[in-house]
Amino acid sequence: MDDPLALFDAWFAEAKASEPNDPNAMALATADARGQPSARMVLLKGHGPDGFVFYTNREGRKAADLAANPQAALLFHWKSLRRQVRLEGPVSLASDAESDAYFASRSRDSQLGAWASDQSRPLESRATFEARFGEMQARFEGQDLPRPPFWGGYRVAPAVIEFWQDRAHRLHERRVFTRAGDGWTEGMLYP
Repeated sequence: MDDPLALFDAWFAEAKASEPNDPNAMALATADARGQPSARMVLLKGHGPDGFVFYTNREGRKAADLAANPQAALLFHWKSLRRQVRLEGPVSLASDAESDAYFASRSRDSQLGAWASDQSRPLESRATFEARFGEMQARFEGQDLPRPPFWGGYRVAPAVIEFWQDRAHRLHERRVFTRAGDGWTEGMLYP
């Protein structure tokens, strides 16, 4: 397959069929304005020709990193398949309509959690967070929850996509695709 997005779709479909937990889990790496890196796991919630989308609080550390340095790397590791996919590229905000639609699809408790959390900020105790969650339950009782103004999606538009396949004796296969205008160039890397 010479289209990396089609190859990703095929590998992702296999991961959904074989991974026991969260085949859409991906490591997200960002760096702040000083170049200090940070990585954490997030969930892929959409992908297509325009990029790979995840959602989060836009006031937390990853959001601050992306505001200062709108570049990111993503890494999918599907251990059961002995495969990885690595992507790098510029990051943009998902539209309000996309963010609203995804927020509306979340469970009510997940929506309440988004309202209750001051993501990445110090928390004195779990009880404090649980109390805030209770406050949000009372505040929105009997209502549909709107998307918080500080919460939304980000889209990573891949400039580079690498597919890594485990092989015997560490003779792994690494295919790398690099964006070239409206298409892609393909190469291989030593393992």
